[in-house]
Amino acid sequence: MSLTFHWFLPTNGDSRHVVGGGHGTPATVSGQDRPPTVAYLSQIGRAAEDLGFVGALTPTGAWCEDAWLTTAMVSQNTERLKFLVAFRPGFVSPTLAAQMASTFQRQSGGRLLLNVVTGGESHEQRAYGDFLDKDARYRRTGEFLEVVRGLWEGKTVDLNGEHLQVEDARLARVPDPVPEVYFGGSSPIAGEVAAKYVDVYLTWGEPPAQVAEKIAWIRGLAAQQGRTLRFGIRLHVITRDTSEQAWAEANRLLAGFDAETVRSVQAGLSRSESEGQQRMLALHGGDRDRLEIHPNLWAGIGLVRGGAGTALVGSHDEVAERIKEYHALGIDEFVLSGYPHLEEAYWFGEGVLPRLAAQGLWHHPSGRTAAPAAQVPFAS
Repeated sequence: MSLTFHWFLPTNGDSRHVVGGGHGTPATVSGQDRPPTVAYLSQIGRAAEDLGFVGALTPTGAWCEDAWLTTAMVSQNTERLKFLVAFRPGFVSPTLAAQMASTFQRQSGGRLLLNVVTGGESHEQRAYGDFLDKDARYRRTGEFLEVVRGLWEGKTVDLNGEHLQVEDARLARVPDPVPEVYFGGSSPIAGEVAAKYVDVYLTWGEPPAQVAEKIAWIRGLAAQQGRTLRFGIRLHVITRDTSEQAWAEANRLLAGFDAETVRSVQAGLSRSESEGQQRMLALHGGDRDRLEIHPNLWAGIGLVRGGAGTALVGSHDEVAERIKEYHALGIDEFVLSGYPHLEEAYWFGEGVLPRLAAQGLWHHPSGRTAAPAAQVPFAS
């Protein structure tokens, strides 16, 4: 099967420097360099769909623009690109969420994907009026997805759960196609929810050995439910014509991290309740001197950004080889990003994707033949 690539809409702002934020930490001032206007995000979206990305992820939280509203507007300025909309089940009723998804599908021509984010930070959840603890939030997510999936199947749903209650719930119009559900989480209860309800399990960009362990864990849980899942990975990318050029760019980004910002962000992230976030922090330990944690896998982004904190760094051939390495473990979908997002989309789309196409691992979703690998995809 062809590999699937998604890009990212920086709804917290974009820059030639890393824009931090997420997991309870605010967006850094660099996000003001390119504000997340509909015009700019649409420019990124049009570039992504032309290059061959299937969809674009949007984050969720107080540190960025609302994902539902933003993608609804950007969808009107794109034609094929799907939107992997991150949302938190505790902030909206399951019946309304199912209806919103159904409307989005009809109005966008079936271009909605859903990234379910349970929420790893209690203090951030409380700002939205959600006072459940982390495990309870995951149990609520399971109930939420049980209702939503039933409604999407055209059923009348009654549920008297631990956290959610609905009675005689039904949609007047079911979505066509039914949106696929993406989900990530490293805790035991997160694995249980994934195994029962989701289509694609996402992991952050850990070294291959750790990713292989996660895949085996989720596969085993899904098999107990009589289900099979697909697997995806969330990474940043810095890809250039030569390895030296790529690492020079990584070092340029690193040079922009002032010590006080790193200290503040790391202190904030160290309080995170998210097991996935703690795994990200453990990859570098706040140390600038041990950031290449696997060949071409750089943990520098995680010094100033919550969530996905690693990047594939190298020549186009090296990055393609690392993608193949993850694919051999069972990863079929790659959710990528880079700073700035417009330019990095071109570096990857014109540098790496044609190399994968030449090896029969990828084809352009529009069906057109991929262009030969560019020698200079984007002038620096």
